[in-house]
Amino acid sequence: MLMAHPAVLQGLIEQYTALKVLHAERGGTEVQQRLDDVAYSLCISTGTCDIDAALIAARYHLPGARPEDDSVLSPGHRSLRTVEAR
Repeated sequence: MLMAHPAVLQGLIEQYTALKVLHAERGGTEVQQRLDDVAYSLCISTGTCDIDAALIAARYHLPGARPEDDSVLSPGHRSLRTVEAR
């Protein structure tokens, strides 16, 4: 399986994290669409179909990554199936 370059993965993780904060604060449709797009990109880039799995896989492929450091996950993340259903 091909995996995106760590710099690309890092950028997607950072975008996703920032958009989660914006969505929590503003919750607009534009922010939600961008969040869905980044989640989809993370899933495609990591060969997964769930944002939680994508974040774990992406973090695992970053230099110096440790699985126990994956604290970005929280309840309420939507799966790719939910994103595709929109």
